[in-house]
Amino acid sequence: MKLELSQDVRTLTAAIVDVESVSGNEKALADAVEAALRTLPHLSVARSGETIVARTELGRPDRVLIAGHLDTVPVAGNLPSRVVGDLLYGCGASDMKAGVAVALKLAHALKYPSKDVTYVFYDCEEVEAERNGLNRIAKEHPDWLAADFAVLMEPTDGVIEGGCQGTLRAEITVPGKRAHSARSWFGVNAIHGAAEVLNRLTSYEPRRPVVDGLQYHEGLNAVGIRGGVAGNVIPDECVVTVNYRFAPDLSLEQAREHVLEVFDGYRVAFTDGAPAARPGLTHPVAAAFAAAVGGAPRAKLGWTDVARFAELGVPAVNYGPGDPNLAHQREEHVSLQQVVAAERAMVAWLTGPAK
Repeated sequence: MKLELSQDVRTLTAAIVDVESVSGNEKALADAVEAALRTLPHLSVARSGETIVARTELGRPDRVLIAGHLDTVPVAGNLPSRVVGDLLYGCGASDMKAGVAVALKLAHALKYPSKDVTYVFYDCEEVEAERNGLNRIAKEHPDWLAADFAVLMEPTDGVIEGGCQGTLRAEITVPGKRAHSARSWFGVNAIHGAAEVLNRLTSYEPRRPVVDGLQYHEGLNAVGIRGGVAGNVIPDECVVTVNYRFAPDLSLEQAREHVLEVFDGYRVAFTDGAPAARPGLTHPVAAAFAAAVGGAPRAKLGWTDVARFAELGVPAVNYGPGDPNLAHQREEHVSLQQVVAAERAMVAWLTGPAK
């Protein structure tokens, strides 16, 4: 299939939605994106797997990066797309093919932006991290992602969401002593002992720190519990799984240390973790972006790929058309008016005075 980048952004969004690109099956869309970008002489284009990177090389003092993932969750009977009034329905319409369409329109239209621009269209964002195209590029070609500031075009309802929270999961093990349940006094019930772990969580007061002018709201919660051997056995072990969502003023190591403090006296095993990302809105390029987009930025309460940019030393924000609460739903849709507004805001930023 062929993508015509000169068409209206609303029509382009529908065309992209109609190309099925469930994670792992992005090739058709990646091929179309690459072919369309290679027709533009003002861009240099590179490819790794199903990830496409296009760059201007104008020698501007600042370089910004605009990124969007090509993949979607599995289709749920919501293709092809359909339009009802101002709303475009279809798999990936909000998360995040509308944002991809805006980025492709910018790549096509802006031959001489006031800042050099790197456009990244990547695969496998909706699945495990080791398959993530952006993660792969960060490891294999970090120079491709070099920039002073990045915008990840995640759906944010057209509001800047700065940085992102970090996340980690840990297993808290409560020991006990096994015994026959008919003679329970010979044992120590580990499940009963988990009450203290749960009490610590119930009484926990999450921080709400302000980072770079945005207020984050942390959370430490039990997300799973397992224990028990048989219906007639006092369990000798109970494991509570907790998830800590932490603000970007903490490193991943500091977050782990905090969890160890909260559960002092217990065996704590960390099962996974991802660092947070600072908003970076104090950078002059970011300030110009905020001015062009307008509205009051808010903290991103969740984890996104902006954290990968933070690891590379690139401040980043989430910004794009679409309601994030509609992502992955059968009735996922995006406001076409919001798509147009996002395109206009991005054009104003990229053609405004260099900062």
